[in-house]
Amino acid sequence: MIERIKLILDHYNLTSSGFAEKIDVPRSSISHLLSGRNKPSLDFIIKIDQAFDEVDLDWLLYGKGNFPKGIDTGPSLFNQKIEKAEKKETISRNNFEVSEKSNNFSEPTPKTLSKIILLYNDGTFDVFDK
Repeated sequence: MIERIKLILDHYNLTSSGFAEKIDVPRSSISHLLSGRNKPSLDFIIKIDQAFDEVDLDWLLYGKGNFPKGIDTGPSLFNQKIEKAEKKETISRNNFEVSEKSNNFSEPTPKTLSKIILLYNDGTFDVFDK
């Protein structure tokens, strides 16, 4: 749950002091919570739920659902059957392919971006195709 609280702080660009002020708790309680010294109380969780409309209580408590609320971040990595991809072995020297007909290096083939995969610490991910 502490990681999800840190995500809330990052999402709203809040310092721990700003977060404490927003949910009306002492700054020291945020410090103790983020350091792992204390665990959040029910009152603390209710204050977060009331202060931030985009926070889903199931997500905050159990990590289920999405944050911000209503945003589909794709399937969870932990709920998918992951199959091993066939490993392809390529050999290159400094991004130059060696020609089999000569010992000279050929011009490098320009690389182009085809896919970006963002992995989040809550087990979800986003895929962006070209």
